[in-house]
Amino acid sequence: MATVELTKDNFEETVTGNGIVLVDWWADWCGPCKMFAPTFEKASEEHTDVVFGKIDTEDQRELSAEAGIQSIPTLMAFRDGILLYSQPGALPPAALAEVIGKVKELDMDEVRKQIEAEEAEEA
Repeated sequence: MATVELTKDNFEETVTGNGIVLVDWWADWCGPCKMFAPTFEKASEEHTDVVFGKIDTEDQRELSAEAGIQSIPTLMAFRDGILLYSQPGALPPAALAEVIGKVKELDMDEVRKQIEAEEAEEA
């Protein structure tokens, strides 16, 4: 599956309406972003069960601010609408494959229990 362009209009729907979603926050002027793009694109072809989205931080400034993006490229991984991973920096192919594998392996019932426990503790 090729990458999809995400905007403020389709971001929420994409992240919550699909199982696993990887989001690459990038900009055209960013050298590391350009280096990471082929790795991200290749992974999208290898993992057809995952949605790969790209957000141009220059074009989507409001969405970038809402997400707290301070450095690009930043990779975010969502599963069932839950943010599981968010790190700046261009990943090499093996590291990206590892992130994808770990997100796929997670027991989401256990993740939800942990979130509920943390929220109860804070309340």
